[in-house]
Amino acid sequence: MPGPMTEPLFDAIAFDANGLVPAIAQQHDTGEVLMLAWMNREAVAETLATGRVCYYSRARGRLWRKGETSGQGQRLVELRLDCDGDALLLLVDQSGVACHTGRRDCFFRAARDDAWHEIAEVRVPPETLYPAG
Repeated sequence: MPGPMTEPLFDAIAFDANGLVPAIAQQHDTGEVLMLAWMNREAVAETLATGRVCYYSRARGRLWRKGETSGQGQRLVELRLDCDGDALLLLVDQSGVACHTGRRDCFFRAARDDAWHEIAEVRVPPETLYPAG
């Protein structure tokens, strides 16, 4: 399990003007690209300290612990930084579906014949993931 992050590790991450860095989640054992989200310093630190992936939700304006409402969480296997320091790759163990639409991953539309085509079925109805309450 990853440990707490030290200052030199944070210093290597090129957070943008809003204090965010894009984070790509990839299933560690299959290579399946699951989703793209954003992380701030606090989300990176929490993820490394707990092993449970935490993102920063731009829409909510707060930390978002993956699976906190849907139960579809991500366990961190390894955190990687790209060559420019401006993107993170999270190798994760995804529990259930990663996409809020109920699909395994967020990249379920493919450009084919000048149109977007859905290439993956909904596995869990969104209303089951996020019941009104």
